[in-house]
Parts: sequence; structure tokens; C-alpha cells
Amino acid sequence: MTVFNSEPCELKVSRDFNAGIGVAEMLGRANYIALVGGGKQPKFPQNKVIIWDDAKQKAVITLEFRTQVNRVRLSRSRIVIALQNSVHMYAFSSPPEKLSVFETADNPLGLCCLGSKTVAFPGRSPGQVQLVEIGTGNVSIIPAHGSPLRAMEMSPDGELLATASETGTLIRTFSTSNTARIGELRRGVDHARIYSIGISPDSTLLAVTSDKSTLHIFDLPHPLPPLQADWNNNRSYRSTNSTSTIGSGDEANNQKWGILGKIPLLPRVFSDIYSFTSAHFEVGDEPETGLSNANSTALPIPGIPGGRPPKGIIGWLNDYTILVIGAGRDGRWEKFIIGEGDDGKRHCVKNGWKRYLGG
Repeated sequence: MTVFNSEPCELKVSRDFNAGIGVAEMLGRANYIALVGGGKQPKFPQNKVIIWDDAKQKAVITLEFRTQVNRVRLSRSRIVIALQNSVHMYAFSSPPEKLSVFETADNPLGLCCLGSKTVAFPGRSPGQVQLVEIGTGNVSIIPAHGSPLRAMEMSPDGELLATASETGTLIRTFSTSNTARIGELRRGVDHARIYSIGISPDSTLLAVTSDKSTLHIFDLPHPLPPLQADWNNNRSYRSTNSTSTIGSGDEANNQKWGILGKIPLLPRVFSDIYSFTSAHFEVGDEPETGLSNANSTALPIPGIPGGRPPKGIIGWLNDYTILVIGAGRDGRWEKFIIGEGDDGKRHCVKNGWKRYLGG
């Protein structure tokens, strides 16, 4: 197990377990790390979650399940564990207290978002999202997509949830307070495998990567704050009950097709919101596994969510700097900067890269 600083990309900690790790989740920059065994020779059983205290160099919590663990999310008060068809929530205590269990549709990627007030994960039907209020346990259902979910991300302020399906053409955003759809962002018209969704620290920009080796950046529609919404209501400017947004007017939409987007009866692809900039990132040459690719002859890596080294994982350093991380034989750290060009438009430019795994 190795831990790197994100900027600059430098090795911080290395622990040789002399066996495979399939899942690792840090609690911020604290000394607690959730571990699950993986690979051909797993260090731990793949149905166990080990909370490792790196300061003490030992396991302090062990949780065991009947089936393989696909993902773990940590906060200072909660441990959330995603299995193939269920999500389990615990109080982060010693011993941990089991709080609730939720059934889900098949969730091989372990999709789950943990915010300060809300947890999001797949619903019981493919394409649905369950939103659970941590304080009350209230559950809301969002019919997000017509096909199974591929990716989801919650904004740092916890106000928005972004989702993508296996189709990979649209990213939809929803308000976590009332489940209303806030926006719909078009990555492209051809199918793609979404790798990652990331939302900027100020919750105004959204980044998405896919197997097209392209990083797209969108302006992110956002719910109006209550005072602004009330003001709009008094001025009769609200068009619907709860879907008014900031930055969602025509002047804020990045409409790729210009005036064609305003012609009635044309296909919606002409009026959808597209990214305002994009950039190429490196995917590497690892073969696609047979998990979701019918034409693949490569076998999934046991104990690894998705069956292959993750690619295109997005992290925001600040409101204008994005890191894109890939694992595997050609594991890379790539840094992108968003800035304004001489033409007055915003662009995304690669500012550096590194083979951080020493390949």
C-alpha cells in the first residue's frame, strides 16, 4: 500500500503487506485507512473490511460480510460499505454500531457517495438513486436514468448529486434537498464508459472522464438559495416549483450548435448543454476486462471493483486545477489547469504529468 501527496506528486507512505489490496479508502488526511483484500493473493478476505490505523500500524476495526466488499466510504462519524446488492451503514466507533442496511440493484463498482448530511447509492431498480438523510434516516428515490448507473458524485457542499449511466452520453444533476433535476449535461452523442465525475471545491464546475480519453469540463447549474428563490417567486420569475437554477439561462448554457438550439422540433441534441472545454488524458494500454465488455478476452482482476485498474479518476486541487489519476502498468498522474485564453474563452491545458508508480 502506498500513499502519495497529490501536489506535488510524491510518495508519502509505503507499507508492504506482501499481498494484494483491492480497495483502499482514506479518511481525509487522517491515519485511518479502510482496506479490503484483492488481486490473486489477497492480504485480507474480500468479504472483510479492515480499518487500519497507520499511526499504530495495526487493524483497529474488522467488519465481516457474507459477500465481497466492493467499496468503502469513511467520514469521522460513519462507515458506509457497498456490497453487490446492499449498502451497510455503521457509526465510526469502537466497536462500530450497525445503523442500517439498504437493498440495491447490482452494484459491481460499489457506487456510493457520503456527504456530511446525505448518503447516495443505487436504488433497488437499475438507474435509480437512493438518497438517505444521515440524521433522520429518511429515504428519497431519484429515477435518474433508464439504464444502470455507471458513476455518481456529490458536490463538496452536499447540495448536488451528479450521475451517469452505462450509456455514457449524459450527466444529470439533482438537488439533494428535494431530489429535483437541476440540469442535464451532454458529454457526447456516442456511447462511452464513464470513468469518473468530479465537482470543483466551490461546486460551480463539473469534470468527467471516459474511455474516449477525454476530460470534459462543464459549468454546473446549481439550486437557488432559499432567499434568492423567494425573491424570484415574488417577482414571478420562477417557471417551476423547485427547479430554478443559477447559471441555467440561455446566456449561461454552452450550446454547441448556436442558433440551431433555439429552433423548435429539432432533436434535443442541438439544444443540450455541452462542455465549455475539454482535454486529452492518457488511458494506458491495459486490456478491457470481460466484466462489461462482451468482446473482451481479458479476465477481471479479482477483488478490484470493475475488474481492472481504475483510470481517469478525477480530483480537484482547487477551483481551477484538476488531477486525473490512472492505475495499472502505466499508472499516471496528470495535472490540468483551467484558464482564459487570448480569445477570451476558457481552456483546459495539461500542466504536467508523471508515471507515479515508477513504470
